[in-house]
Amino acid sequence: MHTAYLTHPSCLKHDMGSDHPESPARIHAIEDQLIASGLLHFLDRHEARAASIEELARVHTQGYIESVFKLSPSAGMVYLDGDTAMNPYSLDAALHAAGAAVQAVDLVLSGHAGNAFCNIRPPGHHAGRNSAAGFCIFNNVAVAAAHALSHHGLQRVAIADFDVHHGNGTEDIFHDDARVMLCSTFRHPYYPHVGANSGNEHIINVPLPAGTAGAAFRAAVTAQWLPALERFKPQLLLVSAGFDAHREDEMGGFALADADYVWVSETLKEFANRHCTGRIVSVLEGGYALHALGRCALAHIKVLSGQ
Repeated sequence: MHTAYLTHPSCLKHDMGSDHPESPARIHAIEDQLIASGLLHFLDRHEARAASIEELARVHTQGYIESVFKLSPSAGMVYLDGDTAMNPYSLDAALHAAGAAVQAVDLVLSGHAGNAFCNIRPPGHHAGRNSAAGFCIFNNVAVAAAHALSHHGLQRVAIADFDVHHGNGTEDIFHDDARVMLCSTFRHPYYPHVGANSGNEHIINVPLPAGTAGAAFRAAVTAQWLPALERFKPQLLLVSAGFDAHREDEMGGFALADADYVWVSETLKEFANRHCTGRIVSVLEGGYALHALGRCALAHIKVLSGQ
């Protein structure tokens, strides 16, 4: 079956300023690589729909959702936190980013796609139940996980997060919900300065020091993620696909190479083939060195598609 590829034009209109690293150029960096490689032709392309209030409210408080709508500016820019701003198009982008993840779950669980990648922004994994943070407005992967549980009746969903920053918003939302396993590797100490000691049986936090390279990253995934995932046996695997742990990404401070993203993608796909009938939904998180982002996202999507 084909790999579904979801994005939306509004994701290009969300702009937090020319000096902000979370820029529209990130979408172009991935699409340019997909076009140049010829892979885009083999993907099942979809223009994402917007998430509904009901879908958002499974993971965010009603008060927080209302505050985002109320703060959305008609002109200029409004800051939700020190790093996260909204222009007049940002709310639409955030709704379609979350909606892409929900739509991808529907496509995969209905059998219309084997797996899916969502080329979306703003990212999501720092957004908590009641807060924006770290460039994130709504928690896209969490909205997708809650949709799989509530709408499709799944009992176990796993999230693998290989962004260089801890998925603290995802943990905040699912820390006490044993139906969702979060496996997160991240640099520590580093933003968001949490996660080192807050795990439990279904929150598998793996803090790693600055400068971590491929061998240590692969060892951590092999020793800590995989045994936990094997015990959990999820029915769907979601991926918070952040590419900012790459050695070319100056924001991250890790030293992963392109080959490490191929390896982790292949490892997760092999696991999903054994336990989830291959069902993976991957959503873009970080990645700010544009050339590395484009190459590594392409490699990740190549693995998903089998091309």
